[in-house]
Amino acid sequence: MTDTTLAALRSKIEDKTARVGVVGLGYVGLPVACLLAQTGYTVTGIDIDAARVEKINNGISPIEGIEPGLGDLVAEVISSKQLQASTDATDLDEADVILISVQTPIEDHDHKPRYAHMQSALASIGQVMGQGTLVIIESTLAPGTMRDVIIPALEEHSGMIAGQGFYIGHCPERVTPGRLLRNLKTMNRVVGGLTPDIAEVMVTLYGHYVEGDLDMTDILTAETVKTAENAYRDVQIAFANELAMICEGLGGDFWKVRDLVNKVPGRNVLFAGAGVGGHCIPKDPWLLIANAGHDARLIPAARNVNRYMPGHIAQQTRDALASCGVKMEDATIAVLGYAYMENSDDDRDTPTAAYLQLIDGDDIRIHDPFVPAYQGDFDATIQGADAAVILVKHDEYVQKDWHTVLAQMRTPIIIDARHTLADDFTTENAVIRVIGRGIATEKEQADA
Repeated sequence: MTDTTLAALRSKIEDKTARVGVVGLGYVGLPVACLLAQTGYTVTGIDIDAARVEKINNGISPIEGIEPGLGDLVAEVISSKQLQASTDATDLDEADVILISVQTPIEDHDHKPRYAHMQSALASIGQVMGQGTLVIIESTLAPGTMRDVIIPALEEHSGMIAGQGFYIGHCPERVTPGRLLRNLKTMNRVVGGLTPDIAEVMVTLYGHYVEGDLDMTDILTAETVKTAENAYRDVQIAFANELAMICEGLGGDFWKVRDLVNKVPGRNVLFAGAGVGGHCIPKDPWLLIANAGHDARLIPAARNVNRYMPGHIAQQTRDALASCGVKMEDATIAVLGYAYMENSDDDRDTPTAAYLQLIDGDDIRIHDPFVPAYQGDFDATIQGADAAVILVKHDEYVQKDWHTVLAQMRTPIIIDARHTLADDFTTENAVIRVIGRGIATEKEQADA
C-alpha cells in the first residue's frame, strides 16, 4: 500500500464520500453510526440481532431510558437514508472505513477476556473488506490485544497484511448511558494508529463530530489509557464504599464526612453505593492487568470491595427485618431498580442481579421504570411489602413521597443503597437504613 492510497482515503473522508460501516449497534455503535450519518456519511450498521436491526430501520431507537436526542436522531438519519441497518456483513464489501463496537467480556472464574464476539466480527469483516479499508476498533481491549488478536485475525481472514493491504487503528469510546451523544461529541478521544499517518486519517474522520481533543498516539498506549482510566475510577469508588462501611461501623455519617473531606483541595471522594455495574468498570480493571506480567494487588482489591457491596446491602436488609421481628422466609421485599445506573435501561452486570442472588426471601418483587421486564406498577410492587430496597437512584424514586410509600407497606423498612432519600427525611415509626450512615447517627437524629 502506498502513501498515495492513504492520501486518497483521507481525501474521501474529508469530503464525506467515504462509505462507512459500523459493526455492533449497541450503546456505542448505534450513536456513533447516527452521528456519522448526520455528519453526511453514508453509513451501514451491522448487528446480529434481527429485531434490533428492524427497529432501527423503522426509525426507532432500541435503547430505552432517558437518552437525550438519540431517538430523534435515529429517526432523522433513517428518514434521510444516510443510515441503514443490516444483519449481513457482506453489505460492508464496499466500505472504506469500518468501525467495530462489539462486546469484549471477561470470565468470572479467571478474570480473563474472551473475544468470541470480536473474533466472529473480525472473521466476517476480513472476508468481505477490500484493499485499502481502514478498520477502527472502538471496543475496549486488554493492552496487547490489537497486536496479538485483532491484527492477526484480520490478516488471516482477509489474506492481506496490516499496513500494506489494509489500515488499522484503535480509538476506544468514552460513553455513559444517559449521556451517549453528549459524551461522543464532547469527550476527548485517544486515537491510536498502527502508524502516525493512519492516526492522522482517523483524526480526520472523528474531527467531523468530536468537539473534544483528539490525541494521536500508538495502539498500545490507546489500549492502556482506556483500561487505566476505568480501573482508576473503580479504585476511587472502592475507597468511597470502604469509607462508607467504616462510617456505618463507627455510627457516623459518610455523607457528612465526604462533604468535608472534599473541601480539601485535590480531594474528591466519590459516592458510595450498592455496587458497580455496566459493561466497562467491572471489566476494564481486569483487562488492564490481563497481559501485564505483573502481580497486581491494588486493582483486584478494589474489585473485591465493589463486588462485595450487594452482599453488604443484603445483610442490611436481613438486619433491618430482624430488628422488626420479620423472618426472611416470611418477608415480602420490594427491590427498586434493576438497571445498573439511574434513568437507564442498561442492566449489564447490574449489582441488583448480585443482590437478588444473595437475598433469601421467597417473595421478591422488582420494579424498574426503564427495564422492560420490570416496568410494572410501582404501587403494586410496594403494597404490603416488608422492606423497600432502593438499589438505583432513578428520578422516579427521588421524587416519590416516601411517607406515602411507607403507609402502603406492611412493615415500614427502607434500605436506601444509593442515598436517594433527602437528608432531611425523617419519620418516627419506620426503620431507615442509608448506606454509609450508622445506626447510632440515625437514633441521634430521631431524638433531636
